[in-house]
Amino acid sequence: MDNVTLKRTIHVSFVPDEEIGGTEGMAAFVKSKEFKQLNVGFALDEGGANVADAFSLAYGEKSRWGMRIHCSGQPGHGSLLLDNTAGEKVMKILDRFYDLREQEKRKLDNDLSLNFGDVTAINLTVVEGGVQDNVIPSEFVLSFDCRIAITVDLEEFEKTLNKWCEEAGEGVWIEYESKQPQIPVTKLDETNPFWMAFKKSFDYMNLELQPLINPGASDVRYLRAIGIPALGFSPINRTPILAHAHNEYLNKNVFLRGIDIYYKIIPALANVDQISNQ
Repeated sequence: MDNVTLKRTIHVSFVPDEEIGGTEGMAAFVKSKEFKQLNVGFALDEGGANVADAFSLAYGEKSRWGMRIHCSGQPGHGSLLLDNTAGEKVMKILDRFYDLREQEKRKLDNDLSLNFGDVTAINLTVVEGGVQDNVIPSEFVLSFDCRIAITVDLEEFEKTLNKWCEEAGEGVWIEYESKQPQIPVTKLDETNPFWMAFKKSFDYMNLELQPLINPGASDVRYLRAIGIPALGFSPINRTPILAHAHNEYLNKNVFLRGIDIYYKIIPALANVDQISNQ
């Protein structure tokens, strides 16, 4: 509308399944011939809200491991005190997982400079097992959602999980539903001209950025995995973080100001000069 010509083409993508992992959407798209033909140099994805004056900027994200831990044991009548029951093994697994969860929670509580993206988050999300209340089941299955911090050695983390299962007793094993590898973060330094353009725009507007690791998962990880620099950003500050909560809202003034912020940022990114590896 302002008769502006940009150096780079802007493509807007709409994908169907970000909330459930992106497997059939962005994960498949980045492997396609059509995506390669776009010659993407940089990606700007959704970000999160920030309760303070600053704006959150995600330059990486944790590895998501979704797992079902099977705890099998001796079945029988509920009136008996049998050995080697599935429930006893469940107790041992829960103790290990929640001990680690408490350690990570204490890190947050004791260091105000940290946020949820800096620690490993572990939560029990589903418990399966049993048919009726007077029968000891042969198996319980515990589902955990683990968001592993980028500072964690994933190989050592898996060894720890296997050790916990071994300690819990025979017949305890892990079924992985997702096991995301560590993906390199996007650099926030002078080697990344897109970051420099982004920061320059924010400095010009006299606004504050808070770079962080995304505590959740987003489709942009599939672009980072193939070497494309990417940032997660939404111009939402002074707003409670209520994603997936009841009564999520956005103040109209924050929304309208966000349009102006995008109006400055997007042309700056789209006018970054050609770089050698493109």
